[in-house]
Amino acid sequence: MELYLLRHGLALVRDDLDYERDAERPLTPRGKRQLRQIAAAMKRLNLRFDLILSSPYVRARQTAKIVARALKRQKQLAFSDELIPGGNPRTLIQQLNTAHAKADAVLLVGHEPYLSHLTSWLTTGQPDLAMDFKKGGLCKLETEALGYDRCAALAWLLTPKQMKLLC
Repeated sequence: MELYLLRHGLALVRDDLDYERDAERPLTPRGKRQLRQIAAAMKRLNLRFDLILSSPYVRARQTAKIVARALKRQKQLAFSDELIPGGNPRTLIQQLNTAHAKADAVLLVGHEPYLSHLTSWLTTGQPDLAMDFKKGGLCKLETEALGYDRCAALAWLLTPKQMKLLC
């Protein structure tokens, strides 16, 4: 399985009074533009996903929809509460292994520090791998059998600036 992890794009700051709940913060106009560039880079890399699974938080949902639209994968888009900042990564792995077992290429769209911790567990079996997962950053993991332990190899981690160079 190829497992891709994408951090949501630039969003309104947490202290903005218009958004009392963190889950409601949307992408900024700049964040949307950046995500369209990232989606274009993903297209140039010929990335195809059997499943795009996103956090239901507004900024992650917007990120996933921009990518799904650009790659013409809207029918593969789904949402999971296990990808919210307080989600359970063990339950997420169970979901992927049961409900989405036939997916060979999966894109997970979520938040920090959740994505770094998940990457750490899957690559090292420990929670403390230091990563700088930028907003709009994309990571690729490869695994034969997905489990909540050291089961994957880190293929690459791209920053938004690196992806912009691919356009």
